[in-house]
Amino acid sequence: MLQKRNFFCNFVAEMIEILKSRNIRITDFRLVVLDILARHKTAISMEQIEEELGDFDRITLYRTIKTFIEKGVVHEILMPGNVKKLALCDDGCQDEHHHEHLHFQCNSCNEIYCVDIPRFPKVNLPGFKIDRMEIQAFGTCQQCLS
Repeated sequence: MLQKRNFFCNFVAEMIEILKSRNIRITDFRLVVLDILARHKTAISMEQIEEELGDFDRITLYRTIKTFIEKGVVHEILMPGNVKKLALCDDGCQDEHHHEHLHFQCNSCNEIYCVDIPRFPKVNLPGFKIDRMEIQAFGTCQQCLS
């Protein structure tokens, strides 16, 4: 039981540190939303967050997600034909999002994964300024392959 309690305390401390490091006021609601996002191995929709929250104020949720996106806690993933999904950012996303990974959508289960890649391509387009670049891939995830 002590191990579970220590794990829980460390987890909560980590969530609090994420909020503190981005100058986000710590509230129970924000910690719960952060916990929901952290428990998922794949990107999730607002509907999934709403289902897991149960009874909540919808405006507070949308403001929380907006703050998380603006402060680099969460990033939005827009895949063709899908609703918007959300996933936790890496530590490097404080003032602006730096996502040097690809978004992989499984054709079987429709889950969306943020997948680290060894080298994110650098693209130079003469006459254009790239603000953001995303790589999307589609196929079958490890779980559906097994």
